[in-house]
Amino acid sequence: MGRFARAGAVVGTLTLVASLALTGCGGKGGGAQFVDGATPGATGEAAAPGTPAEPVSSSGPPLEVSPADGAKDRPVSVEINAKLPDGATVSQVTLTTENGKEVKGKLRTDGSSWVPAAPLKWATTYVAKVTATGPDGAVSEGTSTFTTMAKPNSMITSGLYLFDDKTYGVAMPVVAEFHPGIPKKDRAKVQKRMFVQTDPPQPGAWHWVSNGTQAYYRAPEYWKPGTTLTVRIALAGIPLSNGRFGNVDRKATAKIGSAFEMKVTNSDKQMRVYENGNLIKTLPVSLGKKKTPSSSGTLVVMEKKEATVFDTMDDPDPENRYVTDIQFAQRLTWGGEYIHAAPWSEHVQGQENVSHGCVNVSMANARWLFQRTKIGDPITIKGTERKLAQGNGWTAWDLSWAEFVKGSALPVPDGGAGPAL
Repeated sequence: MGRFARAGAVVGTLTLVASLALTGCGGKGGGAQFVDGATPGATGEAAAPGTPAEPVSSSGPPLEVSPADGAKDRPVSVEINAKLPDGATVSQVTLTTENGKEVKGKLRTDGSSWVPAAPLKWATTYVAKVTATGPDGAVSEGTSTFTTMAKPNSMITSGLYLFDDKTYGVAMPVVAEFHPGIPKKDRAKVQKRMFVQTDPPQPGAWHWVSNGTQAYYRAPEYWKPGTTLTVRIALAGIPLSNGRFGNVDRKATAKIGSAFEMKVTNSDKQMRVYENGNLIKTLPVSLGKKKTPSSSGTLVVMEKKEATVFDTMDDPDPENRYVTDIQFAQRLTWGGEYIHAAPWSEHVQGQENVSHGCVNVSMANARWLFQRTKIGDPITIKGTERKLAQGNGWTAWDLSWAEFVKGSALPVPDGGAGPAL
């Protein structure tokens, strides 16, 4: 038997990252926000490739459709597929409720199944019909009536650090989060339901953090300025081995803005700022002193606050306990490293490191940066006594591409995967 297929790209992989609590300037702080989940449910006309202009009578062998006819308690994340005669290709897929309301959907690019555009409804009966055409023109059809399961009590919650209609920096990874984390044995099936499309097209991959609480998606290089990211974390109803089910689908469409990069070298204690590849400003900094060094690596701006309070009174070291008003703060790590205004260290900026791990700049330079940076802009720090810990922030770009793809739960083709849908 042939595949429910047409040739296409394979699905990329996911990366999960732990939210570490490492000592830094910011203390407790808090993290970036999640986009809200989409309301489950899907209606509308089916998006079926190659729909015949006129009805064609069935002349080939009947198709065996999955879910099977009469199946009950199917997940609301279920996909439609069928066993095809050798050489046959799918010409149409339709999915309707019992009263005839059609469900939108799309065939995977690898041809393995047809994916509803949104979660199906709980405890609802659907009718699936698949039509395929053989190389000799013979038409085969198959129909299945199945029922989805009732809504389960045990759910796994998820988050997406991306918002509709927002503009992000070129290093903005797609970040999915899960509570509790996804066990290794379940990551491949979860990753298959995490869809990313880019315009213009750029290949990518997912990478899971070790405890399964986060996954990152990125391209081999920074996103091209002007890219549109369309993301669907389609986990509603996904059954997992721990007896839990995914809670909601989450969707977002966002833009990538100009290439704004910050590069800091400890040797001369300077930050060089580039926009679209051009050096536009050099400014002095003070990094973390030897006892509380800044992290070297490629970090990403995760959050911006024009005014905030750093409260580190719960630090085990009395010397690191303080409560300080801060202006123009830009979070770089979960452990509390920021770029921020530090008027108290302006006299040593460019000469000496005195911070608790943050990148100190003058009030004027902090304001200048804050007015220009975006969430997702990269900052590379070199030459400090501490290496950036994986998972301490959005660390997707601190790994080489070869290292990054090792974190995928699914095989990644050379150069990255194209869109799964």
